[in-house]
Amino acid sequence: MKQLIKTAAFLLALILMSCGGKEEKKKDGFSVTRQKTETEKPAITPDAEVTKASERVDLDNKGVGPVASLTLNPEIDQAMAATGKEVYDQMCLACHRIGKKFIGPAPDGILERRTPEWVMNMILNPEQMVKEDQLAKDLLVEFNGSPMANQGLTEEQARAVLEYFRTL
Repeated sequence: MKQLIKTAAFLLALILMSCGGKEEKKKDGFSVTRQKTETEKPAITPDAEVTKASERVDLDNKGVGPVASLTLNPEIDQAMAATGKEVYDQMCLACHRIGKKFIGPAPDGILERRTPEWVMNMILNPEQMVKEDQLAKDLLVEFNGSPMANQGLTEEQARAVLEYFRTL
């Protein structure tokens, strides 16, 4: 019995000693400590910091594509706008929501930020716009690299969609 008590006391002492401080000892050998350098900080351009591409106003850029000039009548053509709404609902609604960011930017107020020519060229010629127009490139980045699909609209359909955008 004495032997059992001595063994138990010895084991208890070992357990208590092993539960001491958890001081981490450095192992001999190779180690690397990295320090951040100035080049590792993300570059923020003043434009990107101030205004998102979808909110940026650019009323001089006409974009790249078939529409070089477009004059809008002061009055909205309601019949054309109704046709444009039908085209928009069928071809554009999958990616664009009125009043909120979705896969693509919201179309409401677009003509307060873009020229009619730019909007038409973006609808008709999105591939070339994303390659050659800086604003379209910035939008592509803002919307996670989701390019606008070319829906194959005619100029007449695109013009109707533009007229619908004037009603939003």
